[in-house]
Amino acid sequence: MNLKPARLLIALLAVVAAPAFAQNIAVVNGKGIPTSRVEAVVKQVVAQGQQPDSPQLREAIKKEMLGREVLMQEAEKQGYTKNADVKQALEDARRAIFINALVGDYVKKNPVSDADIKAEYDRFVAQAGTKEFHVRHILTETAAEADAVIAKLKGGAKFEDLAKDSKDTGSAANGGDLDWATPSSFPKVFSDAFVGLQKGQVTEKAVQTPNGFHVIKVDDIRDAKLPTLEEVKPQVADSLTQKKLQAYQEELVKKAKIQ
Repeated sequence: MNLKPARLLIALLAVVAAPAFAQNIAVVNGKGIPTSRVEAVVKQVVAQGQQPDSPQLREAIKKEMLGREVLMQEAEKQGYTKNADVKQALEDARRAIFINALVGDYVKKNPVSDADIKAEYDRFVAQAGTKEFHVRHILTETAAEADAVIAKLKGGAKFEDLAKDSKDTGSAANGGDLDWATPSSFPKVFSDAFVGLQKGQVTEKAVQTPNGFHVIKVDDIRDAKLPTLEEVKPQVADSLTQKKLQAYQEELVKKAKIQ
C-alpha cells in the first residue's frame, strides 16, 4: 500500500469541523484525535478513487494524523496562534471555506443542463463554421502597395515570391502561409474577404485591418475538423458553470451597499 503524502495531506486539510465521536484513535498529550476524522479522510480518499478502504490505508492516515497533532501542539507551544501572519492565513482560509461552500451549494441548485450544453456547442459550431481554409496573405503598409501586388499577380507573378516582401515577417519566409484555420480564427473583416473565394483565388481588393492592407489567397478548402459534443462536453459544462457563477456574483455586487 502506497498513499502519496501530498494527496493524503490534501485529504486531511479538507476535513474541517468534523463531528466528534466519543471514541478516539489516540490521545496525544491529553488531547484526543477523534475516530470521526479518520473516517472522514478515508471516505474522501476512497471517493476520489485514490485507493480502496483497507487496514493499511487507515494505519497510514492514523500515522499522519498523529504526526500532525504533535506538530500542531508544538506550534501552539511556540506561540504561533498569536502570530499575525498565521492569523491572517487562518482568516483567509475561513473565508475560502465559506465561499467554497456557498459556490458548491449554488452549483448543485443551479446545474447546467444538457440542453444548455447542446445550445452552447451549436453556437460554437455556427461561429467556427463547417469549413477550414488554407490561406496565404501579403501584408503591405498602404493600399497603393497592395494594389501593386494584385496587379503583379494578375500579370503572372507567383504569390509565394511576392510574399517574401510581406510586412508580416512571421509568414513572409513561408510564402505568406497562415496554415489551415476556420474563419472565426481571423478578424471578421479579414475572414469575410476570403470565405467567398474558391480554391486558388485571390482577393480582388486589398483588405484593411489595424495591421495594414492584406492581399489574401485561398490555397485550399476542406470540411472543418471540429470536436464532437461528447469530446468537449466537460469543458463546455465548466465554461457555462463559470458564467453562471460570474452572473451570480455580479448580481450580489449590484444588490450590495458599497460606499
